[in-house]
Amino acid sequence: MEGKFVFIGLAGLLGLYLIGTALFQPLRLLVRLAACMLLGGGLLLAINAVFGHLGLHIAINPVTLLTAGVLQLPGVALLVLVHYFII
Repeated sequence: MEGKFVFIGLAGLLGLYLIGTALFQPLRLLVRLAACMLLGGGLLLAINAVFGHLGLHIAINPVTLLTAGVLQLPGVALLVLVHYFII
């Protein structure tokens, strides 16, 4: 009888572990995306502050935040080039 309870307890712990890891992966991805968006926002604010008097203003929206955050400095350079050539 006690072996049955031990087996059920171990199966429950294994299930809890599997569910926990399955839920933790997407949460970790969302935290990394949020950190990238914050970094991108800081970079875009710095570019807008430094080059604002020259007429360079990059809009801050989710697409530009993710571009600047994920690609970092090359992403900001890409946004500046797109702004220069398209607008």
